Amino acid sequence: MFFCFNLKVEAQANPRHKKNKNAASFRVVGYLRTADIAAGNAVNFDFGRLTHLNIAFLNPDSTGVFNTFTGIKEVVNAAHAKNVKVLASIGGGLSPAYYHKLIADSSRASFIGNLIGLVKLYNLDGIDVDLEGQLIDANYENFVVALKTAIKLNNNLLTAAIATAYCTQYTDTALAQYDFMNIMSYDKTGPWNPDNGGQHAPYLMAVDDVNYWETTRGLAKEKLTLGVPFYGYGFGTGVPAEISFKDLINQYPSGSELSDQITSASGGTLYYNGTATIKAKTILALDKTSGVMMWELMQDDPGKFSLLNVIQAEIKKRYK
Repeated sequence: MFFCFNLKVEAQANPRHKKNKNAASFRVVGYLRTADIAAGNAVNFDFGRLTHLNIAFLNPDSTGVFNTFTGIKEVVNAAHAKNVKVLASIGGGLSPAYYHKLIADSSRASFIGNLIGLVKLYNLDGIDVDLEGQLIDANYENFVVALKTAIKLNNNLLTAAIATAYCTQYTDTALAQYDFMNIMSYDKTGPWNPDNGGQHAPYLMAVDDVNYWETTRGLAKEKLTLGVPFYGYGFGTGVPAEISFKDLINQYPSGSELSDQITSASGGTLYYNGTATIKAKTILALDKTSGVMMWELMQDDPGKFSLLNVIQAEIKKRYK
């Protein structure tokens, strides 16, 4: 894993960027997994706390054809009832390798046609492209340019999940196609983050990520949404390799929400973002971007320690 930003760059106000006019202009983007939808876990979720919902992941088979997804229409209807825009997110960190073929010249037009059909079938508001790593290949730019041309005919949105780790692979032309981009400012942890004691997605990582996309790549504040994790990683004995914030609060009560790490009795350590860090990142996003994104909604604590509620509280405070 590599990072393209300059670690010495500090967060500073950019005079060319105007503040958001009101709370409605500040995006709150949440990803929701298809497995949770199919299991009925999202039935009672308060979608009114969001502005955009990305359903992850609606991936096709190797021929580019989309199979039926259970429960999608019901979730779309529930979100739309709260004036939330719903997008199909394609790809993901474990995207099938055949995406290389689907976005290539020989298959691109057919695949884009199927994507437009998917949007119409589920009454969606657009497509979110989350192709990562090697899938940001020589065909990526041509794919998103063609997809933008097709999707704008119905005034639908085209967004993306982007990571600074892959920054040299995104062309300026490709980035220009997106209505906005969700910065995946996480997954730098443990041995991948020796500069900050192993912490997962520390605050300074978010500062560096935002500065890279705004300052180095010249993207407007209005185009950027800062991503935050609702999960953590464990290293050592007696802790899970990965854990949701919800499970962490349940398994390690008595103040774990206030910290960013826990060391178990057996010596293993969990790294995550607690309420204080999520609050600080939300303030950063309010100052420097036009939204906050979360991976993933069902990993949040559903009770008094909800990280989404922390985010909402800061937004309301800014626009009171």
